[in-house]
Amino acid sequence: MRLQNNSPPVSDLLKFMKYANKIMGFQWTAARSDKSTELFKLNNDLKKCRLCTIAELRHNLVFGEGDPNSDIMFIGEGPGEKEDLTGRPFVGRAGKLLDQMLSSVGIKRESVYIANIIKCRPPGNRNPSNEEISNCTPYLKRQIEIIHPKLLFGLGKFASSYLFETDAAMGKLRGTHIKKDGIIISCSYHPAYLLRNPSAGNLFIDDLKKAIKCIE
Repeated sequence: MRLQNNSPPVSDLLKFMKYANKIMGFQWTAARSDKSTELFKLNNDLKKCRLCTIAELRHNLVFGEGDPNSDIMFIGEGPGEKEDLTGRPFVGRAGKLLDQMLSSVGIKRESVYIANIIKCRPPGNRNPSNEEISNCTPYLKRQIEIIHPKLLFGLGKFASSYLFETDAAMGKLRGTHIKKDGIIISCSYHPAYLLRNPSAGNLFIDDLKKAIKCIE
């Protein structure tokens, strides 16, 4: 490549830009690959976990899914029946509503990462116990460390209480945000709650828009 004085030929500049783009592209792909590899390893480790009795009752571990390089990570409560059968988070009625809510603010499901506080379905879709949350959240914490999003958005009481480290009522937490370890933390109602209370849907959308503005 010829670089003479301070005025390199256009052809040389184009070659250099192509080379730089190739290198940058490789580094970007490598970063994505590293995150996917780390999540894969964590998923395999979690499959061996038997700290909770519900691990013996599950059909599938519901680890989480989405873009590991996303700026936004949603945290729900725990798997339901359809999630347990498919091994995917938020695929039942509440999941479909979540997809609609995301679409209404211009977000595609596949462009974010979605996980839950606990990875195994509690029998009868009961609330997760304190012991189950305590046993499972170290894995969630590691997921968050790997993905390192700009925004963590809690869906419902259990996820929001964990993220905000408080027992404050959902009505007080929703629409607020804090910053922790360089990550914006916000929350709103769980989609299952919105199915029972459709009028709260606009509040959810407002909360999500407000949180997204914090990372723009």
